[in-house]
Amino acid sequence: MDYRIHPKTGDKISVIGIGTGPIFEASEQDAVKALCFGYEQGVNYVDFATAGAKTFTYAGEAFASVRKDMLYQIHFGANYETGAYGWTTDCDVIKRQVEWQLRKLKTDYIDYGFIHCQDEAADWAKFRDGGALSYLLELKRAGVVKHIGLSSHTPALAGKILDSGLVDQLMFSINPAYDYQHGEFAIGSASERMQLYRRCEAEKIGISVMKPFSAGQLLDARTSPFGKALTKAQCIQYALDKPGVLTVLPGIRGLEDMKEALAFPDASPEERDYSVIGTFTPQDMTGTCVYCSHCQPCPAGLDIALINKYYDLALAGDALAADHYAKLERKASACIGCGHCDRRCPFHVKQADRMREIAAHFGA
Repeated sequence: MDYRIHPKTGDKISVIGIGTGPIFEASEQDAVKALCFGYEQGVNYVDFATAGAKTFTYAGEAFASVRKDMLYQIHFGANYETGAYGWTTDCDVIKRQVEWQLRKLKTDYIDYGFIHCQDEAADWAKFRDGGALSYLLELKRAGVVKHIGLSSHTPALAGKILDSGLVDQLMFSINPAYDYQHGEFAIGSASERMQLYRRCEAEKIGISVMKPFSAGQLLDARTSPFGKALTKAQCIQYALDKPGVLTVLPGIRGLEDMKEALAFPDASPEERDYSVIGTFTPQDMTGTCVYCSHCQPCPAGLDIALINKYYDLALAGDALAADHYAKLERKASACIGCGHCDRRCPFHVKQADRMREIAAHFGA
């Protein structure tokens, strides 16, 4: 398992986490087996915006003895009073639900307490002004909640809530379908969504990725909005390459799903290569580097994706981007202008021109 360090909290987070959405449909024995297998293979990050209440019992059985090794996302606003998922901003209901979830999970603390599913300005106003936010902050002061998170599908509203300075972790849906304006949650333009990812990295806000497969639609040519199927490895790599992303949370139904997700660390570069999406990107992303590294290998030995990433982050206001760039063994000024990257880029980025631009910006 590979891990990434949260730049603000210092948590060591597995790049493959667990999305628990559908696992409540499994039997307790099968669900616990799947969850335990994930832990044994190095998974340490779990999201609890699940579709059914049974999930909390299952996870309590699987992880109670290793709770100190795990990181939990628990959502203030997910309501399981009926046994199925519901959404609320009612503070009294949220209090009852958080206390119930902690009991079922056999824990007395929350690693990341999430402002849950904020997609409209009215949702945020109700959460902020109706007592739910005050309750979340009260638990943070008491040490019950370690860090505050936010889940959203809406870049503009997510940005507004990030302006509050409260959020350490963003849960956001990142996949080629949504990023390129296909699907129910394809909110915001491709460039607007990328700006959000860059902002998160610049401000040291981690991103945990939900819906990496667009509810499975991307995995089947018949349902893919592009008419072409992608693999799970391609979708996971696509998400992990976005700025700010720390972990991807595939929805797990049972042991087979867990095994398929955990095949990712052993996937070859060819199996992870998602450059095919360059054939169906929208106009506003043509000419934009998405850090896919399909331009590699560079004859001059440049890590073109990383050079681009540090430059974009510097433009987004990341104070450390220049320092990271300065530590690169080979910088943009070493570009020999051979055009190899220009020919290979599926997003039609004129990388040779961009290397000159970046070299001028950083002075090297």
